[in-house]
Amino acid sequence: MSSPLTLTSTVKLPSGYDMPVLGYGVYQTPKDVCYRHIDSARVYRNEAPCANAIRGSGLKREEIFFTSKIGPRDMGYEKATKAIEASFADTGLDYFDLFLIHAPYGGTDARCGTWKALVEAQKEGKIRSIGVSNYGVHHLDELKDFMKTSGVGGTISVGQWELHPWLPRPDIVEWARSNNVVIQAWSPLVRAERPTESALGEISKKHNKTWAQVLIRWSLQNGFVPLPKSVTPSRIEQNTDVYDFELDEEDMEMLHFPDSYAPCSWDPTVSKLED
Repeated sequence: MSSPLTLTSTVKLPSGYDMPVLGYGVYQTPKDVCYRHIDSARVYRNEAPCANAIRGSGLKREEIFFTSKIGPRDMGYEKATKAIEASFADTGLDYFDLFLIHAPYGGTDARCGTWKALVEAQKEGKIRSIGVSNYGVHHLDELKDFMKTSGVGGTISVGQWELHPWLPRPDIVEWARSNNVVIQAWSPLVRAERPTESALGEISKKHNKTWAQVLIRWSLQNGFVPLPKSVTPSRIEQNTDVYDFELDEEDMEMLHFPDSYAPCSWDPTVSKLED
């Protein structure tokens, strides 16, 4: 992603809509604490409070980017269709900016049926952009083939994965970029498991930034849309203060671990097609 980046920077999705390049995850976030560029999901059980925050923010609806996801228990055409309807009933929103398949579980028929439900909702104007989350390359190839051969069609606008220097996923990133899929990075701060890493300490001192700001900047400079999570106002503010510095080639090399595989959470990307 080319510089300079600012807090108002956006990325154009294949669907034609713009998405802010910095968002906030609300997994396990209390129902009374919500944000603007919101990454939610039905299984988080905070869609409705997030929607209430949108209405109470004083901002226009189009100024807020709201994402939700179809969970593993709602996979399949009929269940997914009902889940989408339930999300609208719970939130009272007129549309969702982005809806993702949360994980590639349930088998081929369930995944393809879920995608069909998303495509139909998009065609009806309920959802602006659609995509996937936690898909491995084999799942992505399956979906690409289904879109081509089934007549259902659709466009994968966004793919969301756990991404950070210790889980760079080069195969998935290459697939996404080759297919014009915008990449979102969840857990870009590695759930605060690596603040004492020597490389982070050295780079933080060099730029007078926190280790978290360095990791967010790493995501941005890799062309990802990072989704840091916090309920602490000071840290939320710090997470946005990442536009007055840039990691140089030496910094990026120090955080380059192409063969590392160290997820800090679940990893559905490695599940089999029949799972």
